[in-house]
Amino acid sequence: MISSPFTVIQSSTPTPLIVDSPHSGRVYPEDFRYVCPLPLLQQTEDSYVDELVSSAAQSGATVIAAKFARSYIDVNRAEDDIDPDVLGEPWPTPLAPSDRTLLGLGLVRRLCKTGVPVYDAPLPVAEVKNRIVNYYRPYHDALQNAVAGRMRQFGECYLIDCHSMPGQSKENSLAPRTDFVLGDRDGESCDPYFTGRNCTLLREMGYSVALNDPYKGVEIVRRYGNPRAGQHALQLEINRRLYLNEQTLEKTAGFARLQSELADFFRALAFDLRRGTERVAAE
Repeated sequence: MISSPFTVIQSSTPTPLIVDSPHSGRVYPEDFRYVCPLPLLQQTEDSYVDELVSSAAQSGATVIAAKFARSYIDVNRAEDDIDPDVLGEPWPTPLAPSDRTLLGLGLVRRLCKTGVPVYDAPLPVAEVKNRIVNYYRPYHDALQNAVAGRMRQFGECYLIDCHSMPGQSKENSLAPRTDFVLGDRDGESCDPYFTGRNCTLLREMGYSVALNDPYKGVEIVRRYGNPRAGQHALQLEINRRLYLNEQTLEKTAGFARLQSELADFFRALAFDLRRGTERVAAE
């Protein structure tokens, strides 16, 4: 077990903003007995997204990033979203695997990629429970504590859940994806105004942006998004071709530029949020 499953960067001048990167972890715990090639597992990471968004702390956000690999356990899946075929024995409570999970890509991966198994044998229930207790729940506890703290301090909270996506669509490998995809579960997890403001800022910076297509947001935005209570959660997918060689997983010359422009992006969001909280306080 690693000493801490995640990093937290706090701001000395907080705003209602929280930024997290659940899939950029590069640590493969010792009890992760995978048999597939490590480079294939590494391609499932949201490589360097934690570094791309860490500047948000300078603009008043709490930034939380997982250290462990998402192929070990995926905190952006529900706790019962387990593929029965990855288990060597029955799970003690009912499971609710999604369609994606039944393809081998659930809370604990069964497949590294299509046709390539992660393990050479099903996993004991105790081993999966250990990952949930020592990695999954602590990460969500950190997110929940950050959200609760913002709600107490400001009466509102804005969580941006950051990921990266392949540069091209699997359905049409010749069609490049947009630069960013924003997911708010079709308006369920976030105020449309905040989603729209994110979209406008990115487009003003010259990027192409899609909304809820093909990514609407999964467990993190579902769990922490409650707009009626002032609690907003938005998924942000970054196109890897902007900053990464997707074959070698090496940063390209675009990394520094994107990192700098994301710093400007978070700065602009923070300015909006500070102005909003100051106006409410004055009223």
